[in-house]
Amino acid sequence: MPIGPSRRTVARRLESVTDFSDPSPTLEQYLTPAEIAAHIAHLASVQGDLTDHLVLDLGTGTGMLALAAGQYAPRDVIGIDVDRRALEAAVANEARLTSSPASSRHHWLCADVTQLPMTRATLESGNERVTVVSNPPFGAQRGNRHADKPFLLAASRLADVSYTIHNAGSQSFVESLATDHGGTVTHAFAATFPIHHQFAFHEDDARTLEAEVFRIEWRRSGGETVGST
Repeated sequence: MPIGPSRRTVARRLESVTDFSDPSPTLEQYLTPAEIAAHIAHLASVQGDLTDHLVLDLGTGTGMLALAAGQYAPRDVIGIDVDRRALEAAVANEARLTSSPASSRHHWLCADVTQLPMTRATLESGNERVTVVSNPPFGAQRGNRHADKPFLLAASRLADVSYTIHNAGSQSFVESLATDHGGTVTHAFAATFPIHHQFAFHEDDARTLEAEVFRIEWRRSGGETVGST
């Protein structure tokens, strides 16, 4: 059973999380819907993957998944993003959701997912159980196919378990990569993203993006530095 609030309560709390003020199309910066973030965090809690775990949110953006995970008593949550402005928004979002900032277990790190300053060995030194959550870029932009691959590779090297969001139709790709790197997909479900007009190339005022969420259990592969191979 989850330790913490109901999924509905978490979704309601997350509605105050702000979007990107100036989203980058190159980084595919779209806000993770509060309902999806709450669903992932609640499932992770039910599976025993959050309470007392170290949670890494890879490509945290303005903090939606990190803040969702923080509702279920993790040991610590580290939100990681390459965009400093997004992290500034995440800090502000944390302040809105946290009644006592001094007791918050959230930390924010500006880093590229292909050059993370941590390894499995350094995390294991603290006997950490590590859960990765991530809504990576889907690779929807031209020339950016499988932009989500480095995020899965980082999860394979750092995590005991991961929850990642991908474009619809990604199951074969995700399962193949997981198998090649010591992982097993244990859960998969569909999700829909309402996307509002925010970039010049968007032709509609709003559209729905079909996505898929995967839970993967990983066999630890040692202490190599995380990269994009």
